[in-house]
Amino acid sequence: MTQQTLVFNTTTRIVRVYEGAAQQSSVIYTFDNVPTVKPREEGYYEVIQKGYNEEGTESNYPVARFPVHSTTMLIEK
Repeated sequence: MTQQTLVFNTTTRIVRVYEGAAQQSSVIYTFDNVPTVKPREEGYYEVIQKGYNEEGTESNYPVARFPVHSTTMLIEK
């Protein structure tokens, strides 16, 4: 598997996942309204997004997982 780069901007709360090195390759995924990205013991980064459930209550839920062994994570402020 090719190395990809996950860039989490903590100010704008946007996550972008690049096909290779950040800013040097194409964006393959974009997630908005992300309060956190959790590195999980199971070996992946979990992107958590804020949204509304069926009852209309605001909640956080996972929207994507990326394997740690093939993903470099960068945090921007």
